[in-house]
Amino acid sequence: MKDTTPASAPPECDHLLMIAPLLLLGIGLVMVFSSSGVLAVDRYQDPTFFLKKQLLYAVLGTGLMLFIRRIPYQLYNRLAYLILFISLFLLIIVLIPGVGVRIRSASRWLRLGPLVIQPSEFAKLAIIIFLAYSMARKQEKIRYFSIGFLPHIIIAGIFIVLIEKEPDFGTAMALAGITFLMLFVGGTRLTHIFLAVIAASPLVVYVILKNKMRLERMTTFIDPWKNPQEAGYQLVHSLQALGSGGFWGLGIGKSREKLFYLPDSHTDFIFSILAEEIGFLGVLIVICLFLIILMRGIAASLKAQDNFGAYLAIGLTALIGLQAAINMAVVSGILPTKGLSLPFLSYGGSSLIVNMVAIGILLNISSQGRGTKEALTRSPKGTIIPARGVQAGK
Repeated sequence: MKDTTPASAPPECDHLLMIAPLLLLGIGLVMVFSSSGVLAVDRYQDPTFFLKKQLLYAVLGTGLMLFIRRIPYQLYNRLAYLILFISLFLLIIVLIPGVGVRIRSASRWLRLGPLVIQPSEFAKLAIIIFLAYSMARKQEKIRYFSIGFLPHIIIAGIFIVLIEKEPDFGTAMALAGITFLMLFVGGTRLTHIFLAVIAASPLVVYVILKNKMRLERMTTFIDPWKNPQEAGYQLVHSLQALGSGGFWGLGIGKSREKLFYLPDSHTDFIFSILAEEIGFLGVLIVICLFLIILMRGIAASLKAQDNFGAYLAIGLTALIGLQAAINMAVVSGILPTKGLSLPFLSYGGSSLIVNMVAIGILLNISSQGRGTKEALTRSPKGTIIPARGVQAGK
C-alpha cells in the first residue's frame, strides 16, 4: 500500500516521555508556591513572587521542549564543539569578579538583562553532547586509553574544575557521574574508569577537607542529631518534614517546616515539603514519574538510529535520573547535604529549561527510532555498541 502520510507530518511522539515531565512540572509549580509563599511575603511582600518567576520559566521551557522535539538531533552532532566552547566561555567569565552574580559566597550566575542564568546547568548539557559526538566518532577505538578515555576525561575534568571553583561541589560531582556513566556505556574499559576514580579520590578528599562546611556535612549526615542546631540543622528539619507527612500528608499549604525552619525549602529541599504536605502517596507518584522518564529515555537510546543518538539519549536520561536520585538521597539523609536541585520541581530557571530541552531532544531521538528490536548489545570484545553496528562514520 502506498504511504499517504504528508511529508510535513509531525514526528511520532512518545506520549509517556512527554506527559511525565509535564506532570512533574505541574506538581512543581504547586509545591514552589506552597513552599515559598511565606518566604516571598517576608522578602518581597508578594506571596506569588517565586511562583510567577517559575511559571515564566515553565512556559518558556515547555515551548522549547515542543520546538526542540521537531529539530533533528543530528544537528547537535555538527554543533558539538560550538556548544562546548560557548559553555566553557560562560563558565570562565562567571568566575570573573564583577561579572558573575555572587550569592552566599558563590559566583554561579550571570545576569543577562532581566534574566539570571546558571552556566553550570548548561555545561552539563554541553558535555553530554560533546561526549556523545566524540564517542560515536571513536567507537572502534573507544577501548584505547589515549583515544577513547583520556581526551574525554580531560575535557570533562576542565569543566568539573571550573564548576567546583564557583564553588558548586554538588553539580561538579553530578557531572563526573554522568561522564563516567556515558564512558561505561560507550565501552570504555572498566579498569580505566576505576583507575580514574582512584586517582581523583585524593583531590575530592582535599576539596572536602579545605571547606569547613563540606567537612561538617560529611561528618554529621550519619547522625545529624549530634549537632541539630548547626551542621545537622538542615537535615534534621528535612527528616522531620519527611516523617511528619504520613501516608496522605498534612495537606497542600499546611507544611510547618516551610515556616523558616527548613532552609532552601523551595529549591534543593522541595522534596521534603512535598512529602510533608502530600505524604507518602505524593512521594510515590513523583518517583513513578521519574521512573517513567528513565525507562522511556533508555528505550529511546535502544531505538536510536545511530551511535550518537544512543549515547546522547543515555546522557540526557542520566542528567535527569542521576540528579533526581541524588537529590532524594540527600534530603532523606542517605547522602551528605549538597546543593543540587530536583529536576522539574525545584525553583530555578536554568535547571528547568535545561531539563525541558533534554526532554525535547529525547522526544526527537525517540521519534526517529527504528523500533524496540534495535537494542544495545555487547560485542565479542565487550564493547557496548548498538546492535545495528557502528554507524558513527556515516
